[in-house]
Amino acid sequence: MTQQGTIRDDAVRVLKGHEGQDELRQSYLDHLSAHPDGMWKSCGAGHLTASALVLAPERGQVLLTLHKKLRMWLQMGGHCEPGDTTVAGAALREATEESGIEGLTLLPGGPLRLDRHAIPAPCTQHFDVQYAALIPPGAVELISDESLDLRWFDYDEVADVADLSVRRLVEAARTALGKAAV
Repeated sequence: MTQQGTIRDDAVRVLKGHEGQDELRQSYLDHLSAHPDGMWKSCGAGHLTASALVLAPERGQVLLTLHKKLRMWLQMGGHCEPGDTTVAGAALREATEESGIEGLTLLPGGPLRLDRHAIPAPCTQHFDVQYAALIPPGAVELISDESLDLRWFDYDEVADVADLSVRRLVEAARTALGKAAV
């Protein structure tokens, strides 16, 4: 089986198991069904991406990146690459690369949300699969080449700097953290 088949099969499995957002989830599955290259940046009709919101729950904070091209405060994330074998692995790789933090772990339970959004050229739209990642003790962030800045924000500060997609992801992460604590 090729790497493309492996991550594509994983994406289908993950999406079929994702609870909620039924209409949006089905549009992701329809996209993958209609576009054999729908996992990759080369797909002109749009492609799946993987992201992770980096959390420091003990401090009640999230780490956001000021994206160099989009000039927006966003969670870490981006395109799947040929070496990725799972969507979760792609999200974790992106979060590690963009935050500079080694030893991140994904919050258990799979993706928190799905978010489809238009993107400027050369991409057209991203079908983002959104996770949350927890920092290890003593973590120190490091700005990557894709960022203008990295900054920790209290949960309640995110609404002042980020778009609706990021705000919804923070709320989903807070809910998931609350369930994990029970």
